[in-house]
Amino acid sequence: MTLFGHDPATYGSHAVHAGGQTYTETNCYMDVLIELLHARGDEPLAAMGWTVRMDFEGDQWTFFKPHPEDLEQLFGLDIHEMQPYRPLPVQIAELLASGRTMIVELDAWYLPDTAATSYRREHVKTSVAAEAIDISRERLRYFHNTSLHELGGEDYRGAFGGAFSDDVLPPYTEIVRFDAGPRLAGEELRAAARGLLRRHLDRRPASNPFQRFGERLAEDMPALLQGGAADYHAYAFATVRMAGAGFELCASHVDWLLGARGARACAALTRIVEASKLLGFKLARRRQFDPQPALDELAEAWDEALLELDDAVG
Repeated sequence: MTLFGHDPATYGSHAVHAGGQTYTETNCYMDVLIELLHARGDEPLAAMGWTVRMDFEGDQWTFFKPHPEDLEQLFGLDIHEMQPYRPLPVQIAELLASGRTMIVELDAWYLPDTAATSYRREHVKTSVAAEAIDISRERLRYFHNTSLHELGGEDYRGAFGGAFSDDVLPPYTEIVRFDAGPRLAGEELRAAARGLLRRHLDRRPASNPFQRFGERLAEDMPALLQGGAADYHAYAFATVRMAGAGFELCASHVDWLLGARGARACAALTRIVEASKLLGFKLARRRQFDPQPALDELAEAWDEALLELDDAVG
């Protein structure tokens, strides 16, 4: 059973995953949605206006995911939790046969596309979306990170084998339906995306989130400087990398939607991306330094970006 009929050998990823971005990978859920929409023939950047609402949550930045109502309005896409009460391959096959699919959390230990990181090295939960499955041949094609991949054999059995073990919780699963409303395109899609961006701008954080992040970073710095590499990577993913990747998607959205009219906002958003990356590099060294210049740049760029967007969107 297959959803769109794509082949990993010939599949072309979306532009944000094809190189040239500072953060080619964002987070597992966001990357899956980008490729799922792209594979269907939609423009996922239309649904990224909500990134202007990214905030510092107290100890981490918003784990950004598309708002369900935006996906429904723009693409007729409905994603909601489902119950994995039967063998996952059977449920996936039935969904694909009906023109739907499943987003499921699997163990990256069994995902060959993570060969440079987790594959056969580390047990890490991550979200994938099924594109095709062959139960008899034990093959699964799946969207993950920046592209479309395939696994089989021992990896197939490992990925699905623990789903109903007595000592393993069933994975979190979501059904993806493509029949929840009209599928917009062209100028109609841009007009709807512009309206959504205006709505999200009106709900942006009430205070500068980078200033609040700076206050928390001052508290966290001593432990970060004394901790190991694993502590840094966990912290960086939840903070500077999450912010940098999110606002880079925001810049791509603004460029797609507004073009030259959004150039000044894009420039300010790019400053956020660059300063986030620089701060991450300095934290990675785990040596004493003054983060305030980078934090001041981030806070100033955020204020400028949101002000410019207000003017550009109207």
